[in-house]
Formats: sequence, C-alpha cells, structure tokens
Amino acid sequence: MDLTNPSELKTLLTRHGFHFSKAMGQNFLIAAWVPERIAEESGVDSETGVLEVGPGVGCLTRELSQRAGKVLAVELDQRLQPVLAETLAGCENTEVLFGDVLKQNLPQLVQETFPGLRPAVCANLPYNVTSPLLTAFLEAGCFDTVTVMVQREVAHRLCAKPGTADYGAFTVFTQWHAEPEILFDVSPGCFLPAPKVTSSVVHLKVRQTPPVSVQSEKRFFQVVRAAFNQRRKTLVNALSAGLNDVTKEQAAEAIRACGFDERIRGEALSIEQFAAISDQLT
Repeated sequence: MDLTNPSELKTLLTRHGFHFSKAMGQNFLIAAWVPERIAEESGVDSETGVLEVGPGVGCLTRELSQRAGKVLAVELDQRLQPVLAETLAGCENTEVLFGDVLKQNLPQLVQETFPGLRPAVCANLPYNVTSPLLTAFLEAGCFDTVTVMVQREVAHRLCAKPGTADYGAFTVFTQWHAEPEILFDVSPGCFLPAPKVTSSVVHLKVRQTPPVSVQSEKRFFQVVRAAFNQRRKTLVNALSAGLNDVTKEQAAEAIRACGFDERIRGEALSIEQFAAISDQLT
C-alpha cells in the first residue's frame, strides 16, 4: 500500500471511519519523496533508536523502520490504532505508544526503549504544539539529534542570527542546546489536507555542552526572557522591568561593564554577549 497516494490514503481512512481533526493539527503527507528524504537526511541508521511523534498513518514511520535499529512512535489520537495496526504490520522493529508524549518521562522512556542505541527524534510535528515539543526534546538531554518538520517561519526562528526580525528568546534557547540547520522546504500541496503554510525540515545536532559557560544558567535565561519580552525597549529598560532584583542603574552598569552601549536592544546580542551580561547580574 502506498500511504502517500491520495486515493489509497483516502480509501484506508474511509475503511477505518477516520476523519481529520483540526484541533490535533493533522496533515498527512501525500508526496513520497518527503518521508524518504526526512528519514535519509536525519542520519538514522541501524545503531539508532528513533522516537517519532505523531506518526499519522505511518508513512515516515515505515521509512524510519527500514533504517533504524528501533522505532518508537507516540501517537495521541487513539482513533489511529486500527490504521497503524494495518499500515505498520511487518515492521518488527517498530512499536506504537498511544498517549501524550509531553506527559512522558523522556529520559526514562529512552533508556528503557533504546538500550545500546543512539537516541534520536525524527518527526513531522503537529504545528500547534511545536514549541512545547521542541522544548521537551532539548531539555530532556537524552537525544543525539532532533530532525523535525515544522512551519517554515518556526524553522527560520530556530536558525536566526542576532539583529534579525526572526531572532528571539526561543532562538537563543534552541541554539543554547543545539546547532540547528534547515534541510529543505515542503510545499502545502504535499499534504492532505493542505495547510495554509509552507513547512521546513530542520536538523538539530544536540550539543554535549552549552556554547559558552555561565555562572548561572537560570539567570542566563531570565536575562534572555526579560530582553525579548519587551524587545522594542532598550536592554536597560527591558532588564529593569523584567527582573525583580535589578534596578535600572544596575542594568546600565552591567551593560557598560561588558563594553556595550546603554542604548543597545536585546535582539542585537549573541548568546556569548547575553552570557556576559548574565554573569554581571548573577
């Protein structure tokens, strides 16, 4: 069965009485080259244990199954149970877990499911929970790589440079934990139903250590969040407004001590520069 053939896909879903859920952000791939290329460029091999989130009807799951040592697909929609039982029949190295991946203890799940394998994430993420999922994957600290399809605008935010419109707190968070790279774009016509936006596949190589050392990681992210919560303000005003224990004078003094102009805005700072100011305020 060709799961990316629109006619065969519709027949499969009709047979199981399945209807798309907008609330779950369900868009199934109908272009065979997309799951093939995602699986291939993710770097998955026989030494890899892959966590997939939102397998849908399993077209990417089957591609991963052919390459990986083991695949664990976590699906929230219980209605897809009979569909996946049919489409993944014969994929002996693949297991499907029905539930909310955000409620899982990811390090424990990985340890129990992929002993002796290199853990990785590879998934076509539901658009409505992209940020919480990426945050969970990166904070879990147990994955070697994360390869995901997201909205193109999200992909640009993940990879943005300081001083650009796409650069923000989530950019800094992502690049603190990983090295992101956009692999390729996927047009709306590659999905059923077609979304209103273009998608991009992003590969994140998870860092073993942060790109710069700081006295307090908690303080570092407090500074970053404060800077971007009011990004149109100068950094002095944003920090004094966003940090309860920092006055305007203290913020200005810390910025001067790092050699920056007091009129600078947070969106202009690199991770290393945020780290310097964070250490001054720790």
